[in-house]
Amino acid sequence: MKKYLLSSCVAIATLCGAANVHAQTRSLFNFKDLKGWHIDVPAMDKDSSVKTPFILRNGVFVSLASPQGHIITDKSYENYRLEVQYRFPAKPGNCGVLVFVSKPRVLYDMFPKSIEVQMQHKDAGDFWCIGEDITVPDMEKRRGPKNEWGSVDGKRRRIMNLTDNSEKPLGEWNTMIIECVGNAIKVWVNGDLVNYGTQATARKGQIALQAEGSEVEFRKVDLTPIVAFSEKGH
Repeated sequence: MKKYLLSSCVAIATLCGAANVHAQTRSLFNFKDLKGWHIDVPAMDKDSSVKTPFILRNGVFVSLASPQGHIITDKSYENYRLEVQYRFPAKPGNCGVLVFVSKPRVLYDMFPKSIEVQMQHKDAGDFWCIGEDITVPDMEKRRGPKNEWGSVDGKRRRIMNLTDNSEKPLGEWNTMIIECVGNAIKVWVNGDLVNYGTQATARKGQIALQAEGSEVEFRKVDLTPIVAFSEKGH
């Protein structure tokens, strides 16, 4: 089933794709401090002794398992390609990259309004709708009954990815590429196209990384701006 969905998605992405010109790539982390980012961890509001779950260690950025929260770019972005290299160094678990981030704490008093690209072990590339929404091919097969779709608590917010076994074994580095152009999002994991969505309800916003369930190391978080133009329009 997932092979069929992947073939359909690749075809649609090819037909609908814009011609893209990539500009200069830059890292969103300098790996010396957290300049350019701010931390939003609800537990830190209530207790000043609570330590941040986001640290730099041995030249990499580390998202710890708890307390749960997000680290969010100060700037907003649109039309870009984000390359993230990450691994679960100890045990598999949950984490995510959030794009089109805007209003903080709209879900469970923690998650900001956004679309999450899942990094959870064995589910990398799933979409989770958090106050925003997106459309993919074969929606009912991948999301469930249409009358249960939604982007708030109690609704089917998860849209399953297209592939199995795209991730590397535990402890090895994975490369996730997220391309946001207009209101479309494409995701690759280790070279496999694992998700593609269009008609997102947002097209720009901040970028966030989670602390949620397991320690994750990041050695690359690179952003490349994209200048998009239609093949008919140039």
